[in-house]
Amino acid sequence: MKKLDAYSVSIGVLGAIDTFLTATVLPIPVWVTFIAWASFFILGGKKSGLIQSIASNLTGIAIASLTLLAISIIGGSPLIAAICVGLGSAAMVQASKVPILTAIPAIVWGFASTVGTTVATGKPITTPGIDNPAIVAAAAMIIGGLFGYLSELWGDAMTKPSVVEREQTRV
Repeated sequence: MKKLDAYSVSIGVLGAIDTFLTATVLPIPVWVTFIAWASFFILGGKKSGLIQSIASNLTGIAIASLTLLAISIIGGSPLIAAICVGLGSAAMVQASKVPILTAIPAIVWGFASTVGTTVATGKPITTPGIDNPAIVAAAAMIIGGLFGYLSELWGDAMTKPSVVEREQTRV
């Protein structure tokens, strides 16, 4: 099977499973799992893409959490929120100096997913326990990355090597 066809099957089936699980037993936003899934692929896939994606996404979640916490402590006026988000944005770029965090967009996806989860759930960042939006977003990001990894493994397993690839392995 050609690679894109194999990935269509693996991503299609696993996307359906992800959607069903997040709608029934996993109280996490499916859109965050899909963002993490895309993050995995954009970072090159494989084990290294999974590690870099999760590390970057979680860094964005941590920066967003600190930003939202600062806004809640200082006061939520539009000016305060803008200043805090500006500082958080600068922190995301600075974080990319760390070798595993060089993909700034993956950090931003973690940040945005945390803010989005906060808005979607109506729960502030100060919410204790597993309902905390940062914990929910982190779980969704990790699960989404794992779905990406599984879809790649399955897709690759269904991919038939081309004639050129078969000839190269014989040499």
